Amino acid sequence: MTVEQPRDTVLQFYRAFDDRKIDHAMTLLAPSFVAHLAGAPEALDSEGFKQFGMSFYLAFLEGQHIFDQIIVEGDKVVTCGMFVATHLGEFQGLPATGKQIKLSVMHLDLVEDGKIVEHWGQGDALGLMQQLGIIFLPSPSLIPGILRNQIAKAFKK
Repeated sequence: MTVEQPRDTVLQFYRAFDDRKIDHAMTLLAPSFVAHLAGAPEALDSEGFKQFGMSFYLAFLEGQHIFDQIIVEGDKVVTCGMFVATHLGEFQGLPATGKQIKLSVMHLDLVEDGKIVEHWGQGDALGLMQQLGIIFLPSPSLIPGILRNQIAKAFKK
C-alpha cells in the first residue's frame, strides 16, 4: 500500500460526509469499524458512528472539513484542522441559531485494505457550545473560592 492510499481513503470519507453522501461515506468503513470519540463513554460501531455523524449532518448545514495538516505514517492518517458549518437545525436540544461555527478537530484513522477500521476523534466541544451561545457557570461549591480570589486581586491593586 502506498502512502497515498490510506490518505486518499480518509480524505474521500470526509469529502463524502461534507458532500452529504452519507451512504458513500459508510462504504469506506470496514465491517469491524470502531470509533473512539472524546467524551463518549464507550467506543462506537459503524452504526453508532453514523448516528453521531447524523446529529452534525442534520444540525450543521454547508459543513466542510478544512485540514491544515495531514500526516501519514504507514496505515495511520492524522487530520488536523477545522469543521466549518452553519447551525440551521436542532442540535442536542438547542434550536437552530443560524450562526456559523468553526470547530477545531483532530482525527486519527487507521486504514486496512482500503477501508477505515478504526477512528479516534477529538473536537473542541466547549468552543462549539460557546459559539452557539451556551454559557457555562461554575458549580455553587466553587463560588466562595472565586469570590475570595477576586477580592484578593482587588486589594493587591
